[in-house]
Amino acid sequence: MRERWQPRVREPTRRQATTSTGLVVDVRARFGFTAAPGTTDDARIRHLTMAPPPQYAARLFRRPGIGAGEQQLRAIAAEGLGEMYFRDGGRRAHGLEVESTDVDQFEIDL
Repeated sequence: MRERWQPRVREPTRRQATTSTGLVVDVRARFGFTAAPGTTDDARIRHLTMAPPPQYAARLFRRPGIGAGEQQLRAIAAEGLGEMYFRDGGRRAHGLEVESTDVDQFEIDL
């Protein structure tokens, strides 16, 4: 049975996630990336549990309201994981494009 949060509980939690705390994304999928010539990495299965920056939470919460599908939501989450895991918040791997396929597990928690 699906639990339903009361609107007065849900909205402050979403607001907090989109402005300060973000979300926790737990995913097991095939991740690969491409970058500058000669720096590609073949995709491999990775199990990542990370907290992307709050702006990704804001994008995830905005999308369902405009009819985004599961693939679009996963792409936003993969982008956030790419920023945190592969590019280390902009400190390395500039220009790296992350792609995720073969999603085995995908969970988002507040």
